[in-house]
Amino acid sequence: MELKLNYKRTCLIGFAFFGILLLWQVYDSWCPTFLTDIFARNMFGETSAELKAGSQENILKVQWLVGIVMACDNLAALILLPIFGSLSDRTKTPIGKRMPFILLGTFVAAVAFPFIPLFFHYNNVAGMIVMMAIVLMFMMMYRNPAVALMPDITPKPLRAKANGIINIMGYFGGAFATVLGIFLKLTKYINVDDAARKLYIIELPFVIASVLMVISALVLFFTVKENKILEEMKDELAEGERMAAIATPVDDNKPMSKENRNMLIAILAAEFLWFMADNGIGTYIGNYVIYYLKSESSATSLLTIIGGVASVVGFAIAGFIADRLGRKWTIVTGLSLTMLALLVMCFVVPTNNVVGENGEFALPVTLFVVWVIKGFGMSLVHNCSFPMVVELCSSKKIGKFTGFYYASSMAAQSITPILIGMIFRVSLLWRALPIYACIAYAASAVVFFIFVKNIKAKKLENAKGIEALGDSD
Repeated sequence: MELKLNYKRTCLIGFAFFGILLLWQVYDSWCPTFLTDIFARNMFGETSAELKAGSQENILKVQWLVGIVMACDNLAALILLPIFGSLSDRTKTPIGKRMPFILLGTFVAAVAFPFIPLFFHYNNVAGMIVMMAIVLMFMMMYRNPAVALMPDITPKPLRAKANGIINIMGYFGGAFATVLGIFLKLTKYINVDDAARKLYIIELPFVIASVLMVISALVLFFTVKENKILEEMKDELAEGERMAAIATPVDDNKPMSKENRNMLIAILAAEFLWFMADNGIGTYIGNYVIYYLKSESSATSLLTIIGGVASVVGFAIAGFIADRLGRKWTIVTGLSLTMLALLVMCFVVPTNNVVGENGEFALPVTLFVVWVIKGFGMSLVHNCSFPMVVELCSSKKIGKFTGFYYASSMAAQSITPILIGMIFRVSLLWRALPIYACIAYAASAVVFFIFVKNIKAKKLENAKGIEALGDSD
């Protein structure tokens, strides 16, 4: 039987990831700076602008509190992700087993999201943190089933290519948020006196993200009929099981084999380490750019765009690289490139070249190069890692194993913001951020290199040219 990827349907499934990355990009770009500002104002009685203009010591001292808040939400997700994954595996409804979770999670998160900047604007710490927690918890209800939807209806040998398409769709979502950050500059809100702060500057990105997230969920709901597709594809999915790149065949009636279990543990351990680095950079890069490099907040958005373009290129070719080298060596290559990029970042310093109306400096050109390499490298990693995890289970447990994958990442994201925040507090050095990330990426590459086997899927005759776009309805 010939297996070929349904590109149109895979793109439509990608709308789920579009909504996920759209929300996370806004969340990660704005919330750590909100927390830095609100904690600094309440602890030291100075505005963020006054603190930025003076010593960095007080700004660095509140980063551990920023880390605790960002990590507490992730700790709740660590518990909820496997629960929602297992629940969705066992759910049976006329609209499918994943769709009820996707719809409920999307709508609650979308309603709560715009209240985060509203509470921040009125200096309500408790209200802001509660809204952040609600958004994150309901996004966990959405995220696991949404991500599990792709492997549900994609044969195993095709999942790396499908995951590339899914991630590219997600980066389109992130791009919307990034463009908003360029035009609605956070520094124009943060670096002014209280009386001059305009709520719309920080509220609009959250409202737009909520609206687009709801639209993406509705597109998914009206175009992807889970039950119908599963019935149509049962033979292809069965053939995919036979061709899987695993040490021993999966059998739901038997315990997981030792080889497969060791492979799963090694992948999750390496994933934990690269998310320690990835989330650390993602959490603090906005503050690093604003407070250390003294650049405009829009500079962070430019970094995101450049890294995103490099990631799209990586996602587009990662599946083909994996076909040649195997997923293990594709991931090791991606981690090694990223580690080298962060090593270069350790030597980046402020330019002292004033370009902004409030005295902001130009962003160092070296950092753009770092983000291109990092974006490309981590796209190879993310593209291949999730398919490797769900390769180790049958279709009956995809939600559960998706939960394992995200539980590992959330465990890292529960620890790393606090850990880096404490390192900042002790070292009082912003350079600690790239050093920390470089070490974590290197450790992840070592774990993957030593403990993960490079098993290629059985030879697959892929459709070519126009034929590859056929049967898309």
